Amino acid sequence: MLSAALPDFPWDLLEPAKAVAAAHPDGLVDLSVGTPVDPVPAAVRAALTAASDAPGYPLTAGTPALRAAIAGWLARSCAISGTPGVLPTIGSKELVAWLPTLLGVGPGDVVVIPQVCYPTYEVGVKLAGAEVVRSDSLTALGPDPRVKLVWINSPSNPTGKVLPAAHLRKVVDWARERNAVVVSDECYLSLGWDESPVSVLSDEVCGGDYTGVIAVHSLSKRSNLAGYRAGFVAGDLAVIKELLAVRKHAGMIVPAPVQAAMIAALDDEDHVVEQRKRYAARRESLRAALTAAGFTIEFSTAGLYLWSTRGEDCWKTVDWLAERGILAAPGAFYGPSAAQHVRIALTATDERVAAAVARLTA
Repeated sequence: MLSAALPDFPWDLLEPAKAVAAAHPDGLVDLSVGTPVDPVPAAVRAALTAASDAPGYPLTAGTPALRAAIAGWLARSCAISGTPGVLPTIGSKELVAWLPTLLGVGPGDVVVIPQVCYPTYEVGVKLAGAEVVRSDSLTALGPDPRVKLVWINSPSNPTGKVLPAAHLRKVVDWARERNAVVVSDECYLSLGWDESPVSVLSDEVCGGDYTGVIAVHSLSKRSNLAGYRAGFVAGDLAVIKELLAVRKHAGMIVPAPVQAAMIAALDDEDHVVEQRKRYAARRESLRAALTAAGFTIEFSTAGLYLWSTRGEDCWKTVDWLAERGILAAPGAFYGPSAAQHVRIALTATDERVAAAVARLTA
């Protein structure tokens, strides 16, 4: 069975703590997941509705209008002057999970992922039957010819760490010397707080040459479209063409109404500014409350999470929070070196965030 090669589904392990937290007299405050809770922008909902009469099969490549909207957004938001290939995806998680397989990575190959990272990077490598290496230092890997993919993530989930342009350039140069593909997960790019994240596709990094480089983007966080499953990948035209060719056969197609909704979301930044204000307010109140409660916040200069520690085993911290009706994600979900941290999400309503703050500062 293929599932036997995969790790336990992380969130199943959190159920006992969730039960304890849910028993709080004032109810559960779930800060363990990054699922949006705020409304989908009205213009996006209207675009979805207007395109709902869609009896025919949509294009795997996306409509010309969607491809133009993606390209326009990349030029405006990622400081890109070249012409990267673009391809819509069914959210970003399915692409992360299947990318090694779609690109022909398999047994005997190596995929490099960050030391602390989104668990699906590792899952995707295991699905392909390849070898996972966790490393933030490419020089430590040596001249391993087996490396086929290198994942980077800035801003990071879960830590909120931002990689500077100089570091991104070094990763790209290293991978190109070895004919490996750099894949940059940039789903939190629009959520810089104390630092401004840089896209791997930006002119500052690539200078308009996207050879061996692709970036993964999602509208789940910036536009509250997690329920729409709306994302895209952009970069090296040859890699994008290969992904398109395989995805056509596999039927990995974004529904036509969602494609229309994506255009509306990408063409409007007002709703992004409004959503940022919500997250900024929640971030400041939670950060202050956690610090007052004895937590240390590390990195967290961008993204939707506060990477927090009490200097103890993460599961002990999860239990401490659960006793106060607050659910957090243990660092162990994100890698062995994160065993003393918890991830606190900003994706809860203002009322639930206020409840968490009151409990932390009581």
